[in-house]
Amino acid sequence: MKSTDLSIRHPVLAAVICVASACTSAGEVAEPADLVIRNAKVVTVDAANPQAEAIAMTGDRITAVGSNRDIDAYIGSETEVVELAGQLVIPGFIEGHGHFMGLGQAKMNLDLTQVTNWDEIVDMVAHVAGDAPQDTWIAGRGWHQEKWTDTPPGSVDGVPTHESLSRVSPNNPVLLTHASGHAAFANGRALQMAGIDAATPDPEGGEIVHDAQGNPTGLLRETAQRLVGRVQARASAARSDEERNAEARRIVELAGEDLHSKGITSFHDAGVSFETIDFYRTLASEGNMPVRLYVMVRGESNEVMDQRLPEYRMENEYNGFLTVRSIKRQIDGALGSHGAWLLQPYEDMPTSVGLVLEPVEDIRGTAEVAIKHGYQVNTHAIGDRANKEVLDIYESVFQEAGAGSDLRWRIEHAQHLDPADVQRFVDLGVVASMQGVHATSDAPWVFRRLGAERAESGAYLWRSLIDAGVTVTNGTDVPVEDANPIASFYASAVRRSTDGSIFFPDERMTREEALASYTINSAYAAFEEDVKGSITTGKYADIVVLSHDILVVPEDEIMNARVLYTIVGGKIVFRPESNE
Repeated sequence: MKSTDLSIRHPVLAAVICVASACTSAGEVAEPADLVIRNAKVVTVDAANPQAEAIAMTGDRITAVGSNRDIDAYIGSETEVVELAGQLVIPGFIEGHGHFMGLGQAKMNLDLTQVTNWDEIVDMVAHVAGDAPQDTWIAGRGWHQEKWTDTPPGSVDGVPTHESLSRVSPNNPVLLTHASGHAAFANGRALQMAGIDAATPDPEGGEIVHDAQGNPTGLLRETAQRLVGRVQARASAARSDEERNAEARRIVELAGEDLHSKGITSFHDAGVSFETIDFYRTLASEGNMPVRLYVMVRGESNEVMDQRLPEYRMENEYNGFLTVRSIKRQIDGALGSHGAWLLQPYEDMPTSVGLVLEPVEDIRGTAEVAIKHGYQVNTHAIGDRANKEVLDIYESVFQEAGAGSDLRWRIEHAQHLDPADVQRFVDLGVVASMQGVHATSDAPWVFRRLGAERAESGAYLWRSLIDAGVTVTNGTDVPVEDANPIASFYASAVRRSTDGSIFFPDERMTREEALASYTINSAYAAFEEDVKGSITTGKYADIVVLSHDILVVPEDEIMNARVLYTIVGGKIVFRPESNE
């Protein structure tokens, strides 16, 4: 028996253990497991067996769940035993909506998530530009003007013009993506290379922001980012196949390391091309996929999808590491960038009700293709008008196809709703794929965008949705937010915003609901509740051990919880050095 503990040495097991061909508590012979966890508080998220002390795992599956005495029968001479001291053991976290390659890519770019003012960004770019060859792209992500301590002089819509950035990077194109992903900032060189000047028209679903003289400031909202992004993509495509493949593999490696350290064992990847799915298939066939991916097809025309969806459908293939059976669409933008599509104008921008990023009729066409091929549709909708339009599409297509309410189609984000539409989620069986941490990150400025009345009646209605019977999932939309599930769990159960206030506490989840939203609910939203989402015999052995019991510790201690072990398919893939 190989034993592992948490820097706490325990006495030798007092119980007699049959080691070669172990005896179960019922007197039956049990084959020794590969890995056993014991002396734990195991919260299974399985209503049939809610709590246990120990778990046995063989291969990539859970062999048994029960008391220490029950599971001792599965310990053999080669079994690795993890001895805990009552620490919390839960199912592996399932990131319900994120961008897998985006996470890894963000680890290779400038991290702007912690900057507190524009000057910091300029200094970071200047440092990189000083050593960068001419015309090498400089990329970053994570800035958010609402989180800065001051607004730079001469700003337009709270964001400065590009001159100060361009002065420190005259020979290198720079593209810095907003934290939301729904806007970006380009320097003068990037604007020039993209052919953007005062006369360039706004693309459909986007905006090139201009100063008082009519010149582009560098801020590009929604689809306008693509004007520069296409030029950047061409530069990337000019590299050799070997260089691009090596970079893609490094991106996956970095994403996997980050997710393992945070207890994430499965990941709903919110939209990639068929080409990227081919890459995923290669990795999964090699055994090199670090987490289980539930992938949404994105960026393909309805005509192409109609032809190719059948060949890409995969359900728990490659030992459960790759599933493809859904499509991602996006009807509007983000609230922070004034891109969410609202029923009434923005409180702080009365001339705008937001942006429609993808035509309603084209999304309806996708829904019809999805029904034909048995795919799920997951549509990004943040504003109340956007959510209503998506529900209308789903309802119409369901009726025409004679479909029931068991398709589990989803609305991604569902951040601001007309309260009258809550029941429509129930009636249509639509999953609300939400991100708890968005509410508390956004809370300080939601009032400015929506006004107090609309903020209270429609923003982040977790309690209202759950009480109505809607399945609510959780996640972070990484790299929009850090992938840390503890932060999103805390936001869901406490709703304490970054300024310390509680954001409409009546809409909080219970801690048990927050855990379910990150485990069994996300499994259900991917049609995978039979193989993951709870610690149940026969399911994948995807498990997390936490240092603090987030279900019972005082609220102010939840964020102190850290991951002690992450187990994917019965293998320990993360344990901090302090555990060794």
